[in-house]
Amino acid sequence: MRARLALAVSGTRCELREVTLRAKPAAMLAASPKGTVPVLVLPDGTVLDQSIDIMRWALAQRDPEAWLARDDPALIATNDSAFKHALDRYKYPERYDVDALAHRDLGSAFLRHLDDRLASGGQLCGTTRGLADAAVMPFVRQFAAVDRAWFDAQPLAHLHAWLSGHLASQLFDAIMIRVPPWATGTHGGFTPTV
Repeated sequence: MRARLALAVSGTRCELREVTLRAKPAAMLAASPKGTVPVLVLPDGTVLDQSIDIMRWALAQRDPEAWLARDDPALIATNDSAFKHALDRYKYPERYDVDALAHRDLGSAFLRHLDDRLASGGQLCGTTRGLADAAVMPFVRQFAAVDRAWFDAQPLAHLHAWLSGHLASQLFDAIMIRVPPWATGTHGGFTPTV
């Protein structure tokens, strides 16, 4: 999702190939043997298989909203490590054989930190959305969806407004297109430009 956000806001046209992870296409595994998504294969054959790398690459090509000026590598690293660790275990406690509520509590500390940051400008790095917002928002969205009633009851007014604003945006709507799963020999859709 966050790679799609950066590709769309940068106006980068690419072929979007939706894959079913239970039946990974051979072409995907040839490009990136680790078998995770997203994977971006550049025209020169370079493969980017980390969403944050795809975001930074796309924005380095074209950054019409100056998202790179609103980057916070340390915040994104915390999101991608400690918060994602808690999120995965809160969302799939049976997979990890853990106490979901303990991991919800761990993740909540990060949510409170985000709420505090959002109090001053409404976005994570000021008053305008940027790379930090687009990199973190999809994970907060997943966390909220595990138990929406619990999330909505939390005293995180700034975070609730921020998440709602991003989910209601034209950019988010544009990236949420559905395309049929890709198979060798077919073409995918194209990422929309906003």
